[in-house]
Amino acid sequence: MLTKIKITLFSLFISFSFCSSQEIKIIDKPITYDSTRVRLSLEYLKERHGIHQNTPTIQPKIIVLHWTAAKTFSSTFNAFYPAKLPNGDRKDIAAVSSLNTSSQFLIDRDGTIYRLMPENYFARHVIGLNYCAIGVENVGSANFPLTDAQLKANEALVRYLKKKYDIQYLIGHYEYSKFKDTPLWKETNPNYLTGKSDPGADFMKKIREDLKDLALKGVPTD
Repeated sequence: MLTKIKITLFSLFISFSFCSSQEIKIIDKPITYDSTRVRLSLEYLKERHGIHQNTPTIQPKIIVLHWTAAKTFSSTFNAFYPAKLPNGDRKDIAAVSSLNTSSQFLIDRDGTIYRLMPENYFARHVIGLNYCAIGVENVGSANFPLTDAQLKANEALVRYLKKKYDIQYLIGHYEYSKFKDTPLWKETNPNYLTGKSDPGADFMKKIREDLKDLALKGVPTD
């Protein structure tokens, strides 16, 4: 079974590499997506989102932008790489699931875009919305502001994803809880929330201005 999963995922990466838009350069650098991550992802979908599936796939409707709170690409990549959270790490979220955090994309300081898994595969990066959200992590933090190169890379990536999927929303991670009382929100524990500030309101203001032609929605207003 494990061999079959590895072959399937490898084939998906090959397919995604050849299908990448000519307007954007994306480097495939996969994290571990073995039978353990598949099992834990399916369990998360069932237990946290109330969704029963046989494959850990999503139908993307939201793009969520993040910052890593780390200064290097390698430290974030190494943190995402294992299928399970390290023992004793992130106790606030480990109590909910041992599935490691991750995202579909990770953008370095120079604007290089890395794809960590097939774009429509499940990643744990945003409470309540993982089942329909593509995550884009950016190397940086409040004290290590995101760069102009990252801004341009995020803009290009959002345009690329909008062309491929039925993307309706573009939000910063700090805005995710605004969806709690909407039909999109799927979290079985109403008290499971964590405070976030990434990727910063200024970054979101800039990217929304530059992408206003896409008419993507932000947080719900009703």
